[in-house]
Amino acid sequence: MTTRPGTTTQHALDELRLSIVAGDYRPGQRVLQEEIAERLGTSLAPVREALRALEQEGQVVYRPRRGYFITELRVEDLQEIYALRALLEERAVRTTLPTLDDDAVERIALAARDCAEAAQRGDVAAELEANRRFHFGMLEAPEQIHTMRLIQLLWDSTEAYRAMYYNSPEERATTVAAHDDILDAVRRKAIDEVVAALDEHRTRALDVLTGILSAD
Repeated sequence: MTTRPGTTTQHALDELRLSIVAGDYRPGQRVLQEEIAERLGTSLAPVREALRALEQEGQVVYRPRRGYFITELRVEDLQEIYALRALLEERAVRTTLPTLDDDAVERIALAARDCAEAAQRGDVAAELEANRRFHFGMLEAPEQIHTMRLIQLLWDSTEAYRAMYYNSPEERATTVAAHDDILDAVRRKAIDEVVAALDEHRTRALDVLTGILSAD
């Protein structure tokens, strides 16, 4: 097998992330290393390294003698993760929002537009990427790197579930409307309104995911 130039652990990691957010893998599904290596035209080594990185993020779990599986969460796990996000994201917003300049706000607005356009096309992977840019644009600040590291870990651990949420056209539309409300409050630097809107946005997603899990 010939390895394509640039086919490295990072490339394998990027491809696996894309497959997860595109919904190619569902929670609990086994990840076949040989299939991935063949598709990427590489050896198993970078695929294994990529899977170990995803394991550290909580996106996959390793089961001895069986291999890697997409992390399967219980409703209680999601509730805990979203409760932790609420605490950390409120802290981050209250620190970051007062410092945002016009350029930063416009980057958030651009992410909102990208998210809306992807939702209209039904491009779940693109919408997820823009959605993350939108949210992290109002959370990230140089003085709170540890807070952001934890927030990113919590987001990563539910990526497969977020993809399931965005597979619903109704929820894609709901997200666009929620982003419009959040962006309006961001422009006005109305911190309490931003926090309340993010809480409502997060609660909606948790309720939908709880319904999906309860139906399985």
